[in-house]
Amino acid sequence: MDKITLDEILLKHKKWLRNEEGGEHADLRNADLSYADLRGSDLRGSDLSYSDLRYADLRYADIDYSVWPLWCGAQNVKVDERILYQLLAHICVLDCDSDSYKKIRKYLLPYARKSHRAKELGLICHGHTSPGQA
Repeated sequence: MDKITLDEILLKHKKWLRNEEGGEHADLRNADLSYADLRGSDLRGSDLSYSDLRYADLRYADIDYSVWPLWCGAQNVKVDERILYQLLAHICVLDCDSDSYKKIRKYLLPYARKSHRAKELGLICHGHTSPGQA
């Protein structure tokens, strides 16, 4: 996707988020965003499924409530710690009873609790660990 088209989509999405006239939800499904500079973009609620994000720069972007592509198209995406911790938090709230997952979760949990969504996801309760989440 060329930069001009992407900028237009992001501008309309920003208007959509603000309920402004001319706003439109960003549908970036199947978009080739490889190497795109999306630093600081407000991508809340955008659909990134099947997007090619390889080598895209998402540092300081807001991806809350967006669809993160779980295929090789998300390989080598540049993220900041906020996004990293958010992804780890979602891993730590999976319902998986394997011993391997439990070991991995125990290791990742201190980092996942740094997510801005940790309390909302039940990883932190009033500044303390939620019951059964240790």
